[in-house]
Amino acid sequence: MIHLAEPHDAYLTAFESLRLIETSSQVADLRTQGFSRFSALGFPTTKLERWRFTNVAAIASSDFRLGEAEEVESSAVASYELEGVVGPQLVFVNGRFNAALSRTDDLPPGVEIGSLAEALTSKPETVLGHLGSLAQFNSQPFTALNTAFLHDGAVVHVSDHAIIEMPVHLLFLTTDTPDQMNHPRVLVIAGENSQVRVVESYVGLGNARYFTNAVTEVVVRDSAIVDHYKLTRDSAAAYHVGSTHVRLGRSSSFSSHSITLGGELVCNDVDAELMGEGGECTLNGLYLVDARRLVDNHTTIRHMNPHCASHELYKGILNDEARGVFNGKIIVAIDAQKTDAKQTNKALLLSEDAQINTKPELEIFADDVKCTHGATVGQLDEDALFYLRSRGLELDQARSVLIHAFASDLLQRITIDSIRLQLDAILLQQLRGSDGPTIYEQPA
Repeated sequence: MIHLAEPHDAYLTAFESLRLIETSSQVADLRTQGFSRFSALGFPTTKLERWRFTNVAAIASSDFRLGEAEEVESSAVASYELEGVVGPQLVFVNGRFNAALSRTDDLPPGVEIGSLAEALTSKPETVLGHLGSLAQFNSQPFTALNTAFLHDGAVVHVSDHAIIEMPVHLLFLTTDTPDQMNHPRVLVIAGENSQVRVVESYVGLGNARYFTNAVTEVVVRDSAIVDHYKLTRDSAAAYHVGSTHVRLGRSSSFSSHSITLGGELVCNDVDAELMGEGGECTLNGLYLVDARRLVDNHTTIRHMNPHCASHELYKGILNDEARGVFNGKIIVAIDAQKTDAKQTNKALLLSEDAQINTKPELEIFADDVKCTHGATVGQLDEDALFYLRSRGLELDQARSVLIHAFASDLLQRITIDSIRLQLDAILLQQLRGSDGPTIYEQPA
């Protein structure tokens, strides 16, 4: 681990500039704690087990600057909206809320969405009781760094018994200004017996190199239902580190769908705690990676009470010299009897030089449980290819059919039609090459 006596000058300068922005003493204290902890931890190295296969030296050695507000045409935003869904949408440009590009009208009773920076000023009682309660940063340097630069992001608050039918879209855009960093924070609070669907989209508007460090906290009260999506479509030169922290109450349900299509280096962490009896957690993930890019997925599901269920399926498609990392851990506490947990990780290697490091883990301290996990790594089935070619398909067409079939199982789990159809179209478009898919492609 790198222990920094002093942080990089760029981070220290950015932190000092942020301290000049007036805020509550609680927020200022939280920022200071985060920066102090980041200074003590430093950036992680491959000597740590968590980062054994993921080298973040490129991030650690760069002097990124805090992103600034920039003008963005509405036409650029339209390319990344949820097609056919005219629902609430919050747009952030370089980590800063843009009210002109957002839609917050016609919300049902009991539903509030808006900018975190504004909520910290206007409704601190709604936010401060939860902010930082799930995303602990004592041993997580990137979470500590996000907390140090806590300023703006999104708040979605659904009161008890409230239901919002349309998905809430949180669109984070990064412009083509190079070497900028953004630290967005998302807080979702779902009250008892409430229902909400939240979509986080991270998009690069150009091909610039930048650093996004995102943290999401989701509070799921008793009997609430939260359906969460994270779509990562950063530029091919970008670094994206993100973590999602979830706490589930009694008889509640949380589902996560993580789709990674862009980024030079992408790390996605999900940590879910089933704190109430009868909770259910579902984690799905799909990533497509080529060239020499890397995608790292780490998940932890903690069963703390009896009669809870968790289901997890992650799939990766890797081409060229791409690398993938998957580490999935299920922890069953001593009191969590009657736990039903299943974890599956599958990777499809399209090149002899592609590589996946996968490590499924179970830690079971209860004796009356049903838990399974498994990992499968392989290439395209030669017999299936031969069969399809015998039916008149060219080699590239046969490959595309099999790759699409591998991914479609997970895409069918997406319940928002517009997202499923758009992702399916992107996948088909990226499977056009005769030498295998072009995994990353900016929209026209």
